[in-house]
Amino acid sequence: MKVTVVAGNPKTGSRTLEAVGLVAEAVTGSAPDSVIDVIELGPGLLGWGDERIAAAVATVAESDLVVIGSPTFKATYTGVLKLFLDQFATGEGLRDVVAVPVMLGAGPAHALAPELLLKPVLAELGAATPAPGLYLLDSSYRSDGRIAEYAQRWAPVLRAATSVRAEQA
Repeated sequence: MKVTVVAGNPKTGSRTLEAVGLVAEAVTGSAPDSVIDVIELGPGLLGWGDERIAAAVATVAESDLVVIGSPTFKATYTGVLKLFLDQFATGEGLRDVVAVPVMLGAGPAHALAPELLLKPVLAELGAATPAPGLYLLDSSYRSDGRIAEYAQRWAPVLRAATSVRAEQA
């Protein structure tokens, strides 16, 4: 199973990047195969045809499981993540990819953001999202047990979905 994490945070090496890596590892039992820190892709995100962006898009599209994360900015995911997701073709860009939407925030007010805001975009791009999105508090995601609880409950579903989708591909 090829696993990729994508962090759409405007800061390099962010807590978002760490959190999506922890989620991927908890769900699969090993570190992700590929890590994309979107902000490091630079100004190529603002247009079309950039080779680095195309390579990152191909990495995600060729993955079996992608954990995609963003901090909560203005009650939704970041603009930098939106710029990256805009590089994928509607309906086909994430076809045969199982995606897990993850968002971090300072408090519980936006706990439904991954499910209501990020998950529909991933589905629009063709991803399968068989498990609910995961919202984490940026101050406690390392210690509060939420990632372990999520993995215990949803890892079997996500693994099964990647197996089914791999057989169909």
